[in-house]
Amino acid sequence: MSVFGRPADEELDPTRPLVPTGNLRRRHAVSRIVQALAIAAALGAVAVLVIVIWAVVSHGAKAISWEFLTSGYPNGVAPYIVGTAEIVAIATLMAMPVGVLIALFLSEYAGRRWTRPVQLVLDVMNGLPSIIIAVFIFALLVAHQGQSGFKASIALAIIEVPLIARGTQEVLNLVPGHQREAADALGVARWRSILTIILPAASGGIVTATLLSVARAAGETAPVLLINSLAKGDTIQLNPFQEIPNVPVRIFQLSEEANPEGFTEAWGLSLILIAIILALGLSSRALLNRSKRKMSR
Repeated sequence: MSVFGRPADEELDPTRPLVPTGNLRRRHAVSRIVQALAIAAALGAVAVLVIVIWAVVSHGAKAISWEFLTSGYPNGVAPYIVGTAEIVAIATLMAMPVGVLIALFLSEYAGRRWTRPVQLVLDVMNGLPSIIIAVFIFALLVAHQGQSGFKASIALAIIEVPLIARGTQEVLNLVPGHQREAADALGVARWRSILTIILPAASGGIVTATLLSVARAAGETAPVLLINSLAKGDTIQLNPFQEIPNVPVRIFQLSEEANPEGFTEAWGLSLILIAIILALGLSSRALLNRSKRKMSR
């Protein structure tokens, strides 16, 4: 038996340097191996993303032009871009108030008895495949009443609610507790302190969570494919209660055609969609960092 890497019967001198044992060297080796695997996994994920973006850019850049972005079918995709923005905007207008209210309930009013069950429900909703939500809305609203962009927005709103709620809850928990205590000490009503102190302090994080949910909803195909896939892309449709052309459905339709020009258009639409999602993601990160710096002051 050894003590600090030396035999037990050897006199212990506290001034002597510690000698690493075989166990310590083994732990260091395992640590280096795990670190190398983690770095390799991160590099692999980045490499996959770079390959995907490079493929989309190299194929889609050929289709991008002013006419392509501003005209309608068959030479352009403006109605599809506007339609996607309209559907997602309506979904966000429905989902954001609900998600923020749920987050406020969890962070300000609910006790442990309610917090965990509600969080579990939100996590389950967040993990639901979008096709299940699409089938549910189709059976409930579309099967006997026809398609419309508004019904597709309802499905996307269901997808957005748990993302907004969980993201907003995390940001609300970052608001310093002394701000709540100061408001209580001054006799300010809870609802007034929420409106005037807590929500303004967490506004950047709320916008960040909303932008992330918008990025998720903009790329969803199953809901719009089942609920809003009959629209023509020759004109811009602003009536949400009619079928609205949109980007994911158009990409799917073009991918099913045996037409090289259609494939080029699909790549161009994919490039536009990825650019929008990347812009939303970068904006959300910037807002989140700004919100954290603001709350840490």
